[in-house]
Amino acid sequence: MAGGDGHDDGRREGHAGGRPGPWEEYGPLRRRFAEAAREERPDLALLCLLIGAEAQLSQPRGRTGGPGTGKTDATTAGTGKTEPRTTGTGKPGVRGTDSTGKPDEAGEPDATDEPGEAGRPDEAGTPTGAGESDGAAEAEIDRIVDEGQAELDRLAGMVPYERGRTPAQWARALERLLGDRLGFGGTASDYQRLESSLLPRVLRRRRGLPILLSVVWTEVARRAGAPVYGVALPGHFVVGFGDPPPAGAGRASLGGHVLADPFGGGRLLGEEELSALVAGATGGAPVTAASLQPAGPLETVLRVLNNIRAWAGRRPEQVGVRLWAVELSLLLPHHPGRLRFERAQLLVERGDFVRGAREMEEYADVIAAMEPNAAENMRRAARAARARLN
Repeated sequence: MAGGDGHDDGRREGHAGGRPGPWEEYGPLRRRFAEAAREERPDLALLCLLIGAEAQLSQPRGRTGGPGTGKTDATTAGTGKTEPRTTGTGKPGVRGTDSTGKPDEAGEPDATDEPGEAGRPDEAGTPTGAGESDGAAEAEIDRIVDEGQAELDRLAGMVPYERGRTPAQWARALERLLGDRLGFGGTASDYQRLESSLLPRVLRRRRGLPILLSVVWTEVARRAGAPVYGVALPGHFVVGFGDPPPAGAGRASLGGHVLADPFGGGRLLGEEELSALVAGATGGAPVTAASLQPAGPLETVLRVLNNIRAWAGRRPEQVGVRLWAVELSLLLPHHPGRLRFERAQLLVERGDFVRGAREMEEYADVIAAMEPNAAENMRRAARAARARLN
């Protein structure tokens, strides 16, 4: 694929030609996201909350529900109570068994819920958040981030104190609190909803994709003092407690650490369950020690944004969501180079033919020496985009 996968294209701090990076073009949220991604120790919760803020600020004015739902908030107005969480069993508050084998991609099947309008442009063709003053946008961003961090702190404070917990005891403590008592978990229907990929909404609804629920688990457990980390298994994100196996250990054994599945309410995964989970996503490949290594914050954030892109990519009316997910991905220090071409295509799709064609030409210049045929195809696409102006 043009530009490689998983690498930046040598121009990570801005676009080709010396033009400003997207965070300078789009205001305070993009600047804050880019800066947070470049911290020595990136704050995973902060980056995920900023993704949620992006979705919120990109909504059309006047909507009352959460992004990607077309519905009102799951919290009952004026009561402080949440609606019962229906799970895979069809009963409120009871965890189902359909928590393995699903690709960790948002929106895998066709949508059964009405798609929402997050990211759809307003009448002027500009995302709502982009037209607001920096001061108003910063205040809203601060509110979303502060509320999310405070909720994670509150949940961590609910973990009962106990000295000398083993990894398995930590995992069970989080399962009892988050899964059993508070009802965090997921079902197949959560793959249909954008809000399942947005941390502020996951904290409120207590439902989401495996990767966002794993973010909740790791952030709450870390604040409570647990040795915890995210694990990016093929097709399904889980969490580990304890010390991961050595990376060069070949076929993996759980050994002194344990894995838990937040999508299943935090249930512990034995070696047979883990093997079945990985085999279902890979067609039978064994679990290796390399697949159980901790996922870094930026790796996790890119995977979250990939899920959002996948969700929006199946819904042509959500091109605005796909565009902001691509643009946030481009702000990460390392990202697939092909995302620049995807952004250019989306600009053309939204009717911004001049900018889209220019970005296609600039990216063609970047890859021309390594992939001349792909570069020429991009230049042809750029010419076709410019021709649509006539």
